[in-house]
Amino acid sequence: MQRRAVPAVLAAALLLTAGCSSDSSDGADPSGTDRGATPTSTAAQSSPAGSPTEQAPPAKGSVKVLRTVATGLNSPWGLAPLPGGDLLVSSRDEATITRIDDKTGKKTELGEVPGVSPSGEGGLLGIALSPDYASDHMVYAYFTSASDNRIVRMLYDERKPSGEQLGAPDTVFRGIPKGVIHNGGRIAFGPDKMLYAGTGESGDTGLSQDEKSLGGKILRMTPDGEPAPGNPFPDSPVYSLGHRNVQGLAWDDKQRLFASEFGQDTWDELNAIKPGANYGWPEAEGKGGGSGFQDPVAQWSTDEASPSGIAYAEGSVWMAGLRGERLWRIPLKGTEAAADPQSFLEGEYGRLRTVAPAGGDRLWLVTSNTDGRGDAKGDDDRILELEVK
Repeated sequence: MQRRAVPAVLAAALLLTAGCSSDSSDGADPSGTDRGATPTSTAAQSSPAGSPTEQAPPAKGSVKVLRTVATGLNSPWGLAPLPGGDLLVSSRDEATITRIDDKTGKKTELGEVPGVSPSGEGGLLGIALSPDYASDHMVYAYFTSASDNRIVRMLYDERKPSGEQLGAPDTVFRGIPKGVIHNGGRIAFGPDKMLYAGTGESGDTGLSQDEKSLGGKILRMTPDGEPAPGNPFPDSPVYSLGHRNVQGLAWDDKQRLFASEFGQDTWDELNAIKPGANYGWPEAEGKGGGSGFQDPVAQWSTDEASPSGIAYAEGSVWMAGLRGERLWRIPLKGTEAAADPQSFLEGEYGRLRTVAPAGGDRLWLVTSNTDGRGDAKGDDDRILELEVK
């Protein structure tokens, strides 16, 4: 069943409510105000900043590469760990989803997602498992079509032959602006079992401050694609605005949401997300944007980061860097950085696209050297298992 399309212009009630080095920062990149919205207080929304008594992790951490899980991946983008330990990975350019055996690295193609139109930074991007995956076996995917960016869900049937295991896509959300650049693409189910999506402004900077647009936002919706209960703007999926190109979403152990974002020429950002808050783009980039805008938790020059996926583990946010070709650790105390960010693996594995929790002190890390901007080696791209402290 296809869900209703979310219109480009949201309800007029929105008007009454009151930073991402693009992947393109690897080369040349062509290229608001707070309306005072007061979000509804619900348990499903992000918790407030931590109290001063919260314990911060050590200022210095460590990273150990335990093993290479898989090699020979083409333009990997999204990653979704399965309950049994195996991994699903999406290929941006091939529009396929592949299962990786966690023990042997064996690759089994589930199938190709129909309707994907790879171009520039667009294609088959983030994937996520349904919060009820154990019973419904649904895989969600965010992709660029010929007309927009959209989110679909597909039944994964392991009993069928390889290449035929994905059911027909059911479109649950459509109408997100597309472009050669800044297509966003990260999706994740939150602790509240709502679906969150990071979008980009598709190169049209004015969309980020437009509450009626789906571009340059973090969206929050039900698994069926409807605006989630308790959202800050009535009848709208918009959860936060003023973003340039959100590429990473993660929650800490207190259910607080963080997001990574490409800056343009100056500052990449890690942000603590508050419902209804404005993160400044294009009026502000990095810290000190002025009244009405949220400052980032941490910022980096665009040649050090170009951040993509993020994950939370061991009291820190871990952030994959594309142009920066390194993994960043941002130790947290509440929603503030407890110490200066620390980098690991600089230049060792090239561009880093996705990082995901693997349980406890372990992370999955996906490289991104076959995406047209990296320097691919013979066994790229790969998935690594890390131990972090």
